[in-house]
Amino acid sequence: MIIIRMIALACAIIAIVFAFRGRTTAVAREPGSAVTSGVLVDSPVSQKTLAASERAAGWRLLFDGKTFNGWRGLGYDSVPTAHWKIENGTIRKLADGQVPRLPDGQPAAGGDLMTKDTFRDFELTWEWKISPAGNSGVKYNVSEEISMANAPNHAALGFEYQMLDDNLHEDNKVPSHRAGALYDLIAPNASKRLKPVGEWNSSTIIFRGNHGEHWLNGTKIVEFELGTPRMDSLLAASKYRSIPNFATRRAGHIVLQDHVDEVFFRNIKIRVL
Repeated sequence: MIIIRMIALACAIIAIVFAFRGRTTAVAREPGSAVTSGVLVDSPVSQKTLAASERAAGWRLLFDGKTFNGWRGLGYDSVPTAHWKIENGTIRKLADGQVPRLPDGQPAAGGDLMTKDTFRDFELTWEWKISPAGNSGVKYNVSEEISMANAPNHAALGFEYQMLDDNLHEDNKVPSHRAGALYDLIAPNASKRLKPVGEWNSSTIIFRGNHGEHWLNGTKIVEFELGTPRMDSLLAASKYRSIPNFATRRAGHIVLQDHVDEVFFRNIKIRVL
């Protein structure tokens, strides 16, 4: 009888252990942690400081969760705060209907939000959530001079990591315009797993030499090499084909896009490669 009770107790303990294991937070492989391994798929909070291991690995916060230090509007000396706000540890891009109006009824001036510093070879990670039918993006390899000379409304010209509501936005009809794409150039692959609208997605851009990668929620979904016949052909057929020196590798700005929709960014960090 004692042996039977001991066996029953052991089985109960094992069952409890497995039950708690089943409740642990899911971890995905993504090149976004200090050791280039697992990161939380949906971090519950905004990160305002770096862990010692992250600092040792070369990570740097681009957004401190409290201020726009290190940022300005593209073509501006400051941030166009009628369009960009800091709320609860996030950067919020207001929808056009939420932007204050001037006496003539027109919205206050806006534009893309740009890092003051430039980066050439880097790994960039951030989290984002989009509004229903929303559209935005993160741009890189951006020249402010080329952008101001060739694009209207303080909009950046650069390679773009597309952020989209794939279900409701009309851009979902074009594969290279869907979430995670290298916009207008390369569609995300079939392994993409996008979170529902209103939930946080985790994204990574790796750009080193002529090699680029886009990651979404722990999975690599885009990979490309500049200077190859394939990439040259894609650029020649894209919206960028008439922009001088668009694809030239440079130390460029990182840019958060001012589209017409509400979008939130947090936990933006970078390390030089």
